[in-house]
Amino acid sequence: MDVYQRLMELGLKLPPAPARGGVYAPAKKFAGGLVYVSGCGPSIGGVAVQGKLGCEFTLEQGQEYARNCMLNVLAVLESCIGDLNRVKNVVKITTFVASADDFYNQPKVANGGSSLLVELFGEEAGAPSRSAIGVNVLPGNIPVETEALFECDLV
Repeated sequence: MDVYQRLMELGLKLPPAPARGGVYAPAKKFAGGLVYVSGCGPSIGGVAVQGKLGCEFTLEQGQEYARNCMLNVLAVLESCIGDLNRVKNVVKITTFVASADDFYNQPKVANGGSSLLVELFGEEAGAPSRSAIGVNVLPGNIPVETEALFECDLV
């Protein structure tokens, strides 16, 4: 399945890779064709999103933000490896959710990003192992941030 064709069928387009927010590598290749993508937030097209799930934002909005985080992760990955069709397996994602003390649906928020991966790469290659972690605050007061590890054909 062609990832770009699938994006088009879903009515989605990869945004430009987000600019670095500090002293780090947006993506890092290492042994065995693995590529780690640093955490990405939900801002696409310069639209800032600030606040917490369970306060300013609903579960459904959080799922959309997690999906946007994943689009940004994929944009960074594409800039690193050149072609998303080189992805063999989504190994692991970690989704951080800035949330109110009584918000317990972090895994459901993370489904927004996980579901996109399954839609693009299929159930077997696209369903990652994952963690969904509730935090008090994220950089820039963003509500969701996702990092990921991919296995790619880097030959």
